[in-house]
Amino acid sequence: MPGNTFGASFRITTWGESHGKALGVVVDGVPAGLELSENDIQKDLDRRRPGQSDVSTPRSEYDTVEILSGVFEGLTTGMPVSMLVWNRNADSGAYDPIRNIPRPGHADFCYSEKYGIRDHRGGGRSSGRETIGRVAGGAVARKLLSIAGIDVFAHVIELGNIRSKKLTYEEIRANVVKNHLRCADPKAAEKMLERVNDARLAGDSIGGIVEIIATGVPAGLGEPVFEKLDADIACAMMGIGAVKGVEIGAGFECSRMKGSQMNDPFVVNTEKAIPDNNNAGGIIGGISTGLPIICRIAVKPTPSISKLQRSVDTNTMKEIDIEIHGRHDPTIPPRMVPVAESMMALVLADHMIRTAKIGPDSLVK
Repeated sequence: MPGNTFGASFRITTWGESHGKALGVVVDGVPAGLELSENDIQKDLDRRRPGQSDVSTPRSEYDTVEILSGVFEGLTTGMPVSMLVWNRNADSGAYDPIRNIPRPGHADFCYSEKYGIRDHRGGGRSSGRETIGRVAGGAVARKLLSIAGIDVFAHVIELGNIRSKKLTYEEIRANVVKNHLRCADPKAAEKMLERVNDARLAGDSIGGIVEIIATGVPAGLGEPVFEKLDADIACAMMGIGAVKGVEIGAGFECSRMKGSQMNDPFVVNTEKAIPDNNNAGGIIGGISTGLPIICRIAVKPTPSISKLQRSVDTNTMKEIDIEIHGRHDPTIPPRMVPVAESMMALVLADHMIRTAKIGPDSLVK
């Protein structure tokens, strides 16, 4: 099955299914000499894992990572880094009765049409658990980026039509960890939680918007035509299940602005010319400007809901009503935060290595 690998000079290949024995990732292109341990990976996996609050699925998984290759005596060897997480708490019973009934909003129908076979247990490869590999690979990318002074962080700015107020980067970093919704505005987070609980009690779900920010990114990353930095970021974000829209900087708002409003004027800063505003979101002409990269993604409501929905029994080809049971997130954006951060980190690490801004000479040994 093609399409399981992402990246060029820094590549990840994820593998595994939601209710299979295990999931994991192979990360290729990691420079030799990077200090790397399972603890570096586990920190991000712990932020992604299920069962931590009422706003996530009750499926309880520790998601403990094992590094199988590519690290010797605490340092990367330059060989592929392979990582594995065992599934410990899969319960496939709720999926057997709907084995032949495609769930509305899920990839069941499309997988069957494309391959003629699919793993119906928890969505198989199309499950959100596939993101374990992305987050593990992203943790390696994050470690590389930290050497270059690049920081990637994300937060929920909208959930159930409740919008967070604008905050400084320092406020976002400090507050995003203070609630399970990963919203840095505490007052908005309280209202969001009410919306989540209302949706869950109604057997429904809600969507939202996640903002991803990268600071410390040098100017000059990205190519001018087909491998633009913003195009690669958009590709990375749209490759996450449940993401239905991406915007960079002013995004769709730019369509309502005049050129005099949208253009970022240049000023002198420490004897360098830099943009004074950041409507461009840190990227102009496909190349980074040196200002923070700002990206927002629209995340759809969780498709697994207990409300009655219409579908078709593909054995009898008769229309049927379906209720989806099992353990599901009432809203996806809070758990999307570490996944989106990982995809941003993967893109930036790839471009930093391509332009030789990160390599063996820059690593701490």
